[in-house]
Amino acid sequence: MSSKKDIAQEQAVMTPAQQVKSDWKALVDKISYKAIVNNIPFLAFIVLLCVLYITNNHRAIEMQREINAEKKTLKELRWKYMDIKSQLMYTKMETQVIRNAANIGLKPLVLPAYRVGTDSVAR
Repeated sequence: MSSKKDIAQEQAVMTPAQQVKSDWKALVDKISYKAIVNNIPFLAFIVLLCVLYITNNHRAIEMQREINAEKKTLKELRWKYMDIKSQLMYTKMETQVIRNAANIGLKPLVLPAYRVGTDSVAR
């Protein structure tokens, strides 16, 4: 106990420059080889956390790049779908069907369609 009181008395007597110097000495003592050896498990844990953080960051960046590429592909496919859909709607129009049928020799009906069957003959 008396040694703590002596240290406190010495610090009270020290000038500010001497206090800074003693603070640096205390800091260097904390970072010394013995302190590092005593804290190896903690330092290994910190290093492991840093490695995991860096790995996670790289994976997130790579995943974002993949997502952006997939979005671009999806956008292109959506435009292709819309284009094909509009072409199909155009070819299904009656005028287009008549025009395409005329190429193979078919003509539209002039008279309305009627039913041929046994019911119409029997009456």
